[in-house]
Amino acid sequence: MMSTRSVQLVCLLICSLAISKTDSTKANESLKQEIKGADHAYFVDKTIVQNSVSKGAVCLDGSPPAYHLDRGFGHGLRNWIILLSGGAWCRNTTDCLNRSKTDLGSSTLMLPFIFLGIFSKSKRENPDFYNWNKVFVRYCDGGAFTGDIENVDPATNLHFRGARIFDAIIEDLLAKGLKDAKNAILSGGSANGFPAMLYCDHFRSLLPKAHRVKCLVDAGYFIRVKNPLLANVFESIFRDVVTLHVNSYISFIYFTYVEEDQRVHYVYIEFQGSTKVLPKSCTSRMKPELCFFLENIQRDIKTPFFTVMSAFDSYQVNSIIGSDIGEYIQARNCTESQNNAFKELRSEFLRALPKANDPKQRGAFIDSFNRHTQLELWWNKINATPVNNLTTIKVFGDWYYDRKYSYVIDEHDLPLPVYLYNNGTLKTRG
Repeated sequence: MMSTRSVQLVCLLICSLAISKTDSTKANESLKQEIKGADHAYFVDKTIVQNSVSKGAVCLDGSPPAYHLDRGFGHGLRNWIILLSGGAWCRNTTDCLNRSKTDLGSSTLMLPFIFLGIFSKSKRENPDFYNWNKVFVRYCDGGAFTGDIENVDPATNLHFRGARIFDAIIEDLLAKGLKDAKNAILSGGSANGFPAMLYCDHFRSLLPKAHRVKCLVDAGYFIRVKNPLLANVFESIFRDVVTLHVNSYISFIYFTYVEEDQRVHYVYIEFQGSTKVLPKSCTSRMKPELCFFLENIQRDIKTPFFTVMSAFDSYQVNSIIGSDIGEYIQARNCTESQNNAFKELRSEFLRALPKANDPKQRGAFIDSFNRHTQLELWWNKINATPVNNLTTIKVFGDWYYDRKYSYVIDEHDLPLPVYLYNNGTLKTRG
């Protein structure tokens, strides 16, 4: 659980997205007062990709997809960072219908978005990327940008077109200058760390003029646990995503003929959906839902990528060990049984990561703080969570620019409570 003040902060961030455009300046100032290190936070309007509708690249509700673009400046004019926003997955029709009535399923409900952290314009807080072109891609398909199903069930009017959305947005950005990029990063947070890696090589192939293209996974390296004492939650989640995006929506082609006044129906079934975009090098070896685990596809990625995550990521810990576990971590009073579960989870997580023998191709920053994602609130000098006096800001910047290749893993084998500065006061956040 979070402290009261931290809850207020998170609520402020969420509520800030639900304000009208005319109130953006007021909310921006309020947010700056709340977060130490967010002095350069600012709102960016959405860009609707209108021509995507003709290509069938639409959100769950059929509306066109959207992103937020802030142009680079100075020597960053030809540098691009694209972040695929997180937001879990919708696993069944009811879940997706509910989602389609929010900004996670409809661009009509998306409002200006707050840019901070790795999107900050502050050279002091964000020295390597402050003047880059920054793109925040809104997540509105519920299937981690993997669905590509033509048929739409008229009973729900749900569209599963995430892969088309990714293609349409990248195509739109290429026309706006991305094709001439000198340096570029494709990144994804939480659920969309997966497509950031899945499409990493494809993204690189679209930028033949670029000097440096790399990918970044932020808190999206979820694992398939082997220990029966731990809950294998993510395999169930990914099975549902595959089932919903493949098996529940299928094309039926009917052939009929009449024999002796009795109508006989023959049915041909054509499966469509997420498996079309999953790498065949993986699906040829295992069930498609297992190919949503990054550990099973990372070996075939040729483009360098970097993983940022806590060994005790709060979303992963809550899902596998228990949803109320944050209270015990914050109070530092976990039971022996809980501590044993933490240690086992950490061991399995580290084994699932890419090997550390080639940090140029597979960099990493793995800390032990119990929180989820790092590229926004925690990407500043005050709130950064260090490992051996190193921060993600420094380690990733050095890795990206080929100054130093690092694979950093914190040695703590139990989770640490994480701290956030609110209005200049240190607050605990579990």
